[in-house]
Amino acid sequence: MQVYTIHTGNFKLDGGAMFGVVPKVLWNQLNPADENNRCTWAMRCLLVEDDNRLILIDNGIGNKQDAKFFSHYDLHGQHTLESSLRQHGFDKTDITDVLLTHLHFDHCGGSIVREGDRLVPAFPNATYWSNAAHWDWATHPNDREKASFLKENILPIQESGQLRMVPEEENYAFSSHMRIRFAHGHTRAMMLPFIEYHHKTIVFCADLLPSVAHIPLPYIMAYDMFPLTTLQEKKSFLQEALDKEYILFFEHDPQVECCTVKMTEKGIRADHFLKLHEI
Repeated sequence: MQVYTIHTGNFKLDGGAMFGVVPKVLWNQLNPADENNRCTWAMRCLLVEDDNRLILIDNGIGNKQDAKFFSHYDLHGQHTLESSLRQHGFDKTDITDVLLTHLHFDHCGGSIVREGDRLVPAFPNATYWSNAAHWDWATHPNDREKASFLKENILPIQESGQLRMVPEEENYAFSSHMRIRFAHGHTRAMMLPFIEYHHKTIVFCADLLPSVAHIPLPYIMAYDMFPLTTLQEKKSFLQEALDKEYILFFEHDPQVECCTVKMTEKGIRADHFLKLHEI
């Protein structure tokens, strides 16, 4: 078994939206904003080589939207999904499974590409995985969240015939070394992969903990649909991560790839920072 960090580039989001009720005087020290109040965030995905499967967890924002769309998010950085796969000796055709933690555009936009007038799967040999509760939530979105669920990222997956659903059962065994748990605060039925690797547990935190700066309990995104649910999920998860010595893998942190946690007088906080290849 092997795991690889897949960088798909950086983008910018409003700092206030990313930190919710936390005052800017505090969060700006952690991730300084530009003149438009936007902070830089990574779109860091994970590739898991498990038995004869090559599983890609999330795939970034993609490149098929128009210039107006991308102007809102200032995509930048040297990495792309394709170049990061090539760096590790892989191609999109090698991917056997695409596990989408949830269907917000910055997590699933790379699923679909344009070929002329057609929208087709970017991973032609892969099975795409969502779950029935989240798929229904994303394809019948509420007015507050619908801007994050872009039909051109989602519906072509189903139309391709490559879509399957993860059963909605806690600790579902997705592969030999990966199990799935669910979180409902950020959006309904977001999936959190837990990966057993070198006698450690790596947790792909998705948007439960988008960055190391979000470890303190009050640091909850305004994007979260149910912030009090997020609060309870974070509190429970962080205690479990402390007790079981999990390694947390951050999808959006601009600098920190992984960390462990420790107990401090202020509560649970980051401990050791590390790269995936150091595990």
